[in-house]
Amino acid sequence: MNKNYLEKYSLLIIKIGINIQQDQILVINSPIECAEFTRKISEIAYKEGAREVVINWDDELSTKIKYLQGKDEIFDEFPEWRKELFISYAKKGAAFLSISASDPELMKSVKADRLIRFGKASSTALAEYRERLMSDKNVWCIASIPTKAWAKKVFQGVNEEEAVEKLWQAIFEAVRATEEDPVLAWKEHQNKLKESMAFLNENNFKYLVYKNSIGTDLKIELPKGHIWLGGSSLGPEGVEFVANIPTEEVFTLPLRTGINGKVVSSKPLNYNGNLIENFSLTFKAGRIIEFTAENGYENLKGLVDTDEGSHYLGEVALVPFNSPISNSNILYYNTLFDENASCHLAIGEAYPTCLKNGDKMTKDELKAAGVNNSIKHVDFMIGTSDLSIMGITDQGIEIEVFKNGNFPF
Repeated sequence: MNKNYLEKYSLLIIKIGINIQQDQILVINSPIECAEFTRKISEIAYKEGAREVVINWDDELSTKIKYLQGKDEIFDEFPEWRKELFISYAKKGAAFLSISASDPELMKSVKADRLIRFGKASSTALAEYRERLMSDKNVWCIASIPTKAWAKKVFQGVNEEEAVEKLWQAIFEAVRATEEDPVLAWKEHQNKLKESMAFLNENNFKYLVYKNSIGTDLKIELPKGHIWLGGSSLGPEGVEFVANIPTEEVFTLPLRTGINGKVVSSKPLNYNGNLIENFSLTFKAGRIIEFTAENGYENLKGLVDTDEGSHYLGEVALVPFNSPISNSNILYYNTLFDENASCHLAIGEAYPTCLKNGDKMTKDELKAAGVNNSIKHVDFMIGTSDLSIMGITDQGIEIEVFKNGNFPF
């Protein structure tokens, strides 16, 4: 692992991702296996002015033991102290960093029912916290580093040490830490994303029509006042931050009841420590009315059936097939990276910031505007090298948005 790249990456997370402010609290959600990196991030955060760094450790192996051995009723509960940790710090204006690095198939032997029930319990308990982040009321960022199990899944056929080293290098390249000046490289990248956003916002499409050779044939209606975003976001008091490192997407929200047709996944989805593979969703008036999966059907069913809102979509994201992560030809089995190699959609909650004045609306006002609400927000990948997307304006004018998997400009 290149220590120079590691230093650059760590600084990027704090200065570009979180953009820590003087005397701000930083909460880090971290796997125990990432402890050394988390301590480094903590040290940099303090040097950059953080008041306090609070670390919420997670041990996925202990969690698996709990799922296999715990009393059945505990999977419908979520500890009050854990809920209070997130809510209390959020109300204090804390920034939140999550290190996303898990074994994609750790929970393969766990009963899907337990995973689904606890996922619902935790999402319900943390609904206020999630709403704050999705409305950018708190600064937040998701980043990642290799773990042994994850690296071995991505780079099969090599020994553990080599797999970890290869994944480190892939991550460094994906986040632009290999550039001479990563901060400058990120600013240039954000400017390119703004060009795509401008094209989409200026055309103000009413519909997007998706088609490719693997079976996707989908028409998505966009609500009045929708906004395309990408790259950075603005938190409280106009603080600029980047929620995902890396990021290659521009995104908006769909009209809740305006989706019809079928979409087919192009990459596996790592959900609840299980892989859902080769799946499809069929929509009518926005609602998922049918779904299939070669592997992970029960987990997909549990996701869709979480609540009423998880039967609908909350995000539409465009990522060129010709982009750095896609061109690496690496299947990461980690949504943070795979979603930035592929156009994707998200089941569940929509980002209110993607609607004009949406961050100031009540839940009832958002619902009336066609914005989906759910305790879930799960991205899944649909982009392919032959994906075509046609935009249709209010006047019925058709404009090519994607040709052969890429923007035509």
